[in-house]
Amino acid sequence: MDLSRATLGIAAGIAGTLFLGYCVYFDQQRRKDPLYKKKIRERRTQNAQHNSSRSRTIGGPLPDMNDHQAMQAFFLQQIQLGEELLAAGDLEAGVEHLGQAVTVCGQTQQLLSVLQQTMPAPIFHLLLKKLPEVSERLRASMRASAGVSLQEEDVE
Repeated sequence: MDLSRATLGIAAGIAGTLFLGYCVYFDQQRRKDPLYKKKIRERRTQNAQHNSSRSRTIGGPLPDMNDHQAMQAFFLQQIQLGEELLAAGDLEAGVEHLGQAVTVCGQTQQLLSVLQQTMPAPIFHLLLKKLPEVSERLRASMRASAGVSLQEEDVE
């Protein structure tokens, strides 16, 4: 019985070594590829473009402030997007969405209390730090959209 365990251990060690050797070999072949660095640069620029376009559209369409259901849907959407982005590692965009949710929330202190208990301290502090900026940007967007709607009514 001990001989079979020893044999099994040796076989597992050899298999692990072979797998590790294959991984090292594959990585070397990948890095030797003349197009490797070009592909990496292209992927990074695509990711940067995607992230910059995503950050430009973070706010999205703002709901009518008088429509309670629309505001509630916007609030829930911002909470969900913020949580998803934080889970994906995009802290800036996640905090931006959570900040928008806090801004439109009717019970700001209770929401901040819940977020403080559920979020890691550094991320919560980042949220508190960015909250005035996000709040002002959201208010400016709401004022701008209200001005556009008033101008459209004047045309008719």
